[in-house]
Amino acid sequence: MSLKHEIALRRCAPGDEEALALVGAATFLETFAGLLAGPDILAHCRVQHAPSQYGEWLADAKYRLCLAELNGAPIGFAVLSPPDLPVALTQDDIELKRIYLLHRFQGGGLGRRLTEWSAAEARSLGKKRLLLGVKADNTAALAFYDRVGFVRIGERKFLVGTMLCDDYILSLSL
Repeated sequence: MSLKHEIALRRCAPGDEEALALVGAATFLETFAGLLAGPDILAHCRVQHAPSQYGEWLADAKYRLCLAELNGAPIGFAVLSPPDLPVALTQDDIELKRIYLLHRFQGGGLGRRLTEWSAAEARSLGKKRLLLGVKADNTAALAFYDRVGFVRIGERKFLVGTMLCDDYILSLSL
């Protein structure tokens, strides 16, 4: 049996905060170590990947979170949220705030499954456009988003610790 079939996706619930925080911080460090300054990565993770941050989202009915697990161990997740991006927004929009996957599980279709879950969840909420921000020089993520149909619609600046980074804003019509 391949890993793809052993990996379960499930809607998150209160109590998943620690698992989400662990995967979020590990994935961020894994992706950006050596590309961003270590203190900036750590400062970012202390705030953006704190269990309390995920707890707030889990308690808010406007958010939807999905956890990918292999034999009960968290290996990735997706977060849908009200959009907070500097582009023209409508009530038909939702943001894919995070889609994180540990590196060793990338390339096997799990990112696509998380994206499909996110799109299906967005459609069930009556949304017609899925938006996201991605670091402008994250070529692997940009290639993935291109393969699943996202298009670039804007740019923004994004703070990681004290470092100002360039992000692209992407859109997927649902």
